Amino acid sequence: MATDTGPEATSDHSITDIVIVGGGTAGWLAACLIATRADRGVQRPLSVTLVESPDVATIGVGEGTWPTMRRTLERIGIAETDFLLACDASFKQGSRFDGWRTGAADDSYFHPFTAPVDGDPRDIVAAWAGNGGKFADMVGAQGEICHRDLAPRQRAMPDYAGTLNYAYHLDAGKLAALLMRHATERLGVCHVRDHVVGIDANDDGDIAAVRTRASGAIAGDLFLDCTGHAALLIEGHYGVATVDRGGELFNDRALAVQVPVVPGSAIASQTNATAHAAGWIWDIGLPTRRGVGCVYSSAHLGDDAAAQTLERYIRATAPGVALPVFRQLKFQSRHRARFWERNCLAVGLSAGFLEPLEASAIVLIELSLDALLDNFPCQRGAMDIHATRFNALFRYRWDRIVEFLKLHYVLSERDEPYWRDHRDAASIPPRLAELLALWRHQPPSRADFPMIDEIFPAASYQYVVYGMGFPAPSRGPIATADRSRTNGLLGQVDQRRRMLTAGLPTNRAYLDALRHDTLPAMEPIC
Repeated sequence: MATDTGPEATSDHSITDIVIVGGGTAGWLAACLIATRADRGVQRPLSVTLVESPDVATIGVGEGTWPTMRRTLERIGIAETDFLLACDASFKQGSRFDGWRTGAADDSYFHPFTAPVDGDPRDIVAAWAGNGGKFADMVGAQGEICHRDLAPRQRAMPDYAGTLNYAYHLDAGKLAALLMRHATERLGVCHVRDHVVGIDANDDGDIAAVRTRASGAIAGDLFLDCTGHAALLIEGHYGVATVDRGGELFNDRALAVQVPVVPGSAIASQTNATAHAAGWIWDIGLPTRRGVGCVYSSAHLGDDAAAQTLERYIRATAPGVALPVFRQLKFQSRHRARFWERNCLAVGLSAGFLEPLEASAIVLIELSLDALLDNFPCQRGAMDIHATRFNALFRYRWDRIVEFLKLHYVLSERDEPYWRDHRDAASIPPRLAELLALWRHQPPSRADFPMIDEIFPAASYQYVVYGMGFPAPSRGPIATADRSRTNGLLGQVDQRRRMLTAGLPTNRAYLDALRHDTLPAMEPIC
């Protein structure tokens, strides 16, 4: 017999009606993934309703994904060709960082998506230190592939397969539109275009329904808050506070712009991140345009000076192009103290936002939905247990992202106030400071990141610390078991590099041929 344990006791019932409040990438990814994974054979299958206000525009500037997006799109049943064409997408194989260490002309390093050769990190780093050169080039072929603007796959390969690990650059607005069509036309998601004007709660504190302007009350058992920065449910209703990370990550402004490209011009294989005196500039290549933006700290750089910085960059990289109007975005680097409160889960910007370095926004949406669906609360009585576990996991993940982003700044030797402030010990997360001290004696390894599903692997830290000139540790007193094997694998990198450069098409050739073969009647894309 169920026992009332006090004011927090909740009646037990099946969770069958999912209500997603808000569209955009977060809302429509949630709708597609939940509807795809729902078991239609049970007595009461899940129903998914998405409520989207016609009055609220989406942010629409998230143009980079992680390789996880390939699995997500395949899982929900969207063909890769359809995705590439519908979202004006291109391939992303990592990030290139220019000017982050010293600002000199030759100051550049690469963080590829393909891990270094498989070996003991101590042997790999020792071999690199002994030979010199750039770390990413020594331990893998992907840097050269990106330098040549090559695609990570050939047309004959199955969808979502590649010779190298890859993600995408895309038009975020077009992605949301594609997901909406797929969810409503193929997955049975109910789409309500209406504005939420109120929230009804049960006596136990759960949300019972959201009230809309024209459609009345929409009841549910589990509500996903995908309302972006407005956070109508998690903050507006439940008042869950945020944790401010601005003391570690200073950037709080961005100027975004779309730059047209010359027909037939190269499409970059990576996000280019170019440091400036008080932040950095992103540059993302799509088939029809480039997405460019200046990220900066308003405490270190005024808005007019930021606009001049972005204008200089565009004039240098796209001479002769008429400057479009810049769009200013203001943000705070922060996340919720709790992401799941009673029967409400915040996904996307309602859960938090950090500066767009390393493109963590969309992957956090994917990871949040995977965690929900892999441990779905079938009954309300179990939901609070799942919520507690979810909150602990995602606080861990947000902390790790903050540390990884901060890592890009703390090793800089630049002498502007912004960069000096980033090196101030008071702004460095204690765990990161501890790891940096440890890495003076041994390379970043799996032992430093023990969770089963770490947000960033040890390899990512290796690419950044050694790309930024962090000293390789001296040889320790304990011998490794496979040094000769590692040396052999490193010796094969050049051979693999030559093979890939000879066999892969350029991004432009791949994507233009794809559009020509699939949509021959369309106008030229540039």
